[in-house]
Amino acid sequence: MLIGSNSHLSYCTNIHAGESWEVVFESVKTYCIPLKKKVSPHKPFGIGLRLSYQAASELIAENHLLIFKDWLQKNEMYVFTMNGFPYGNFHNEVIKDKVHLPDWTNPDRLNYTELLFNILSQLLPPDIEGGISTSPLSYKHWYATENSLTEAKRTATSQLITVVAQLVKIQESKGKMMHLDIEPEPDGIIESSDEYIAFFEDYLLKEGASLLVKNLLCSLTQAQEYIRNHIQLCYDICHFSIGFEESDEVIRKMQKHGLNIGKLQISAALKCTVSENTTVEQLQKCLKTFDEPTYLHQAVIKTKEGALLKFKDLKNGIEAISRDDFRELRTHFHVPIFVEDYQLLQSTQNDITTILRSWHKNEFTRHLEIETYTWQVLPIHLQTDLDQSIERELKWVLDKF
Repeated sequence: MLIGSNSHLSYCTNIHAGESWEVVFESVKTYCIPLKKKVSPHKPFGIGLRLSYQAASELIAENHLLIFKDWLQKNEMYVFTMNGFPYGNFHNEVIKDKVHLPDWTNPDRLNYTELLFNILSQLLPPDIEGGISTSPLSYKHWYATENSLTEAKRTATSQLITVVAQLVKIQESKGKMMHLDIEPEPDGIIESSDEYIAFFEDYLLKEGASLLVKNLLCSLTQAQEYIRNHIQLCYDICHFSIGFEESDEVIRKMQKHGLNIGKLQISAALKCTVSENTTVEQLQKCLKTFDEPTYLHQAVIKTKEGALLKFKDLKNGIEAISRDDFRELRTHFHVPIFVEDYQLLQSTQNDITTILRSWHKNEFTRHLEIETYTWQVLPIHLQTDLDQSIERELKWVLDKF
């Protein structure tokens, strides 16, 4: 829905299980129609659409896309952003590091992303920019040497530039401005603002720009401008909170380097801190209720000296909080954004409030999307009715404005 001067808010439909277009469309109809009535009754309701490769392929076939466009128009809804990170199944099986497959070294990732932009270019309303978030290139632990990591970045750069060329041509032919939003996350090849900026400047604006010059027969300066416009940052608040990054500092660095934030994913991480009122054993017992087998829940511990210790999954972090120098643990578990206190555990909700306050002063991105996809794997006592939970999250954000 329209917020601020010219920005848009929605929630990401990756919260709903379903890999076929039939199931996805049914979920959209089931949840979005009542949501619109409750949170956006008098203006169009935006949708953050997540499509697997299977669903995207089915949507583009026959007349399914035409039917969907007609449904959107009749129900006063629109799609402005999409989640192009998970390629395949995202629910009801062990995902873990497979969420990165295929990664940006694989042509299948390129084909999938081009397909999504083809779809979005046909769904996007006039005068609204579109964006698709994507993976942080790959999973860092798959690359054991610096040489293999460098080669992965070079291959990813080549494929990303192919997407930029596609987006330039779409804008020139259809007038639709769209951007690919790279989403840093813990243990991704790109997991921090510094790594994003370094990749952008050391790869995209150098070798990538040279490739784009050959592809589009344009000047180097023009190629670099295209790249800055069509590749942007997806700022997932949960992910940056886990790395203990301050949002104002990230925004400042991005602006200093002339880089854009294409999407703000509104999400909260789980955290716990040492105190006189809790024991390590109590914290470990509570954290273990969140150590579930579906998704990766990378953990970062901040020591009393300020050092950051990184762990591939929550179970490893749980063991490590028995350290004498433990101060705080944060883990990659998207928890409901409207809850801050889980008794012995807490969320990073305050980071959301801080960045939304900054956004209110300076709309540094046009796309805001709530992304809490873990409702089905939350501890049983925290699981609530899904449609009411989505409504509460949207209203919680709207109340901040």
